[in-house]
Amino acid sequence: MAAKTIAELDLQGRRVFIRVDFNVPLTPAGGVSDATRIRESLPTITHAIERGARVVLASHLGRPKGRPRPEFSMLPVAAYLAEALGQDVVLADEPAGDGAKKVVNDLRDGGVAILENLRFTPGEEANDENFSRALAAYADVYVNDAFGTAHRAHASTVGMVKYVSNKGMGFLMDREAKMLSKLLGEVARPFVAIIGGAKVLDKIGLLESLLGRADAVCLGGAMANTFLCAKGASMGRSLVESSKLPIARAFLAKAEASGVQILLPRDLVVAEDAKALAGTVVSATQVPDDRAALDIGPESIAEVSGVLARARTVFWNGPMGVFEAQPFAAGTIAVAKALAQVMGGTTVVGGGDSVAAVHRAGVASSITHISTGGGASLEFIEGKKLPGLAALES
Repeated sequence: MAAKTIAELDLQGRRVFIRVDFNVPLTPAGGVSDATRIRESLPTITHAIERGARVVLASHLGRPKGRPRPEFSMLPVAAYLAEALGQDVVLADEPAGDGAKKVVNDLRDGGVAILENLRFTPGEEANDENFSRALAAYADVYVNDAFGTAHRAHASTVGMVKYVSNKGMGFLMDREAKMLSKLLGEVARPFVAIIGGAKVLDKIGLLESLLGRADAVCLGGAMANTFLCAKGASMGRSLVESSKLPIARAFLAKAEASGVQILLPRDLVVAEDAKALAGTVVSATQVPDDRAALDIGPESIAEVSGVLARARTVFWNGPMGVFEAQPFAAGTIAVAKALAQVMGGTTVVGGGDSVAAVHRAGVASSITHISTGGGASLEFIEGKKLPGLAALES
């Protein structure tokens, strides 16, 4: 049974529990520094308000490790949200308990409350039965609009859902599922995947799933070092997962047998470490013993750009280098700009650094879909069933 959307649910006068992803970065002064995730859920929240719902919002923020920590309070989020909505947003002083119960019970039609950080209790990540029941007691209707946590089987994404008969997706969740589903079916070709980041193990499942679907896979970031090493390259002081070399070799053999083109960097920008003020371009097979690979070089950028120029469908996850250090951001920025030149095709970007890159490059408006969930989008594209979505279908 397909999950309903919030547009199909009766909300008038009901307590509508909306699981949102307001895990946003904060400023040193305690304000919201990037409100993208909040803004993305505003259509869902506004829809509920306009239909006379009593809106109960819930999210996690940071990693408080199961105990209350003031620096991870939802207070800055509540303040931002109140301004964005143009109405009061009441913050409960706890995620569950007498205080939260009073805040929820005092809501009137069209009112909005937000529970304190769900991860202030270990019951959230443990998917604890008692905590799940406590959260479900605040809901006549359950809506999940937190795609970024849909791959986690937590109390607020899975545990409580079985106790609420009326449930569905928010508009953000619905849009994510529809856009990413397009990459799992018949797509316009060539279909190119650009996969960067650090760890092979984190993405080998995704890479293997792409062998049956993609025409070409471009590898970058520290992860590419391991694949280069597996082919016999000298990587100097570069980050290489030596224990994953057999996995890398096996993948490259599968790709060759499948006829999928694997593009590894031709050249690299190297330096002593990421704190260096500049780097030097060297061949990808000959990194000096006292240097580490920190970005892809100009030849690699040109090759990836050329492949993208011919692509009709592209999925990008993960930076090409140490993107957070300005001297080693060029490769990632160049990929972002090349992605924007894919004309008449579908381009999907997921993952924090990749998303940051398209914004920094000023090309976000040219991307077909920018996913709000890095890990969730990876598992979705890999073909895994996300627990948060599966719970809405039962």
